[in-house]
Amino acid sequence: MRRTLNHNRETIMSALIPDFSDDGVVTVNRVLLRPQYAVDDLQERVAVLCENVKTYHSETGFVGGFVVLNSGAISNEGSTVGQAVESPLKGREALIITFWRSFEEHEASHRSATFQPLFREVLELCENGNEEIAYEMLWSGKAYNAAEAAAARAAKEKYARAA
Repeated sequence: MRRTLNHNRETIMSALIPDFSDDGVVTVNRVLLRPQYAVDDLQERVAVLCENVKTYHSETGFVGGFVVLNSGAISNEGSTVGQAVESPLKGREALIITFWRSFEEHEASHRSATFQPLFREVLELCENGNEEIAYEMLWSGKAYNAAEAAAARAAKEKYARAA
């Protein structure tokens, strides 16, 4: 399976994150917002930080990114631990996910003089400090359009009988 994933990886990556190479790096920061701060505080500080990264590092390794906030919803269909109704971290937990050409370029961006002051301002909001983990992308993709979905279902039905 890994061989198949690697074979199609570049095409798949480009479809979801334009210009993200198959040997790129994904970093994830998990932020737990201190109780005395609002999500608006986090959004403002992270927006300023992200704009800085786009401005100063788009030509030195930054490919893209996004920030997501815990909505509180827990999928009982997709979870295997209990039947929780709502996450206790609703509105307090955010993930900052960025895409880079290489880990070395990511690290260099964090050492830049323009980045550090803005990064410290974001950290002031964080109850959990910060741990940024780098990941290797294994799979990424977007949904099929209607015709592609129909063709995929037909192929599965056809070849499932042959197996």
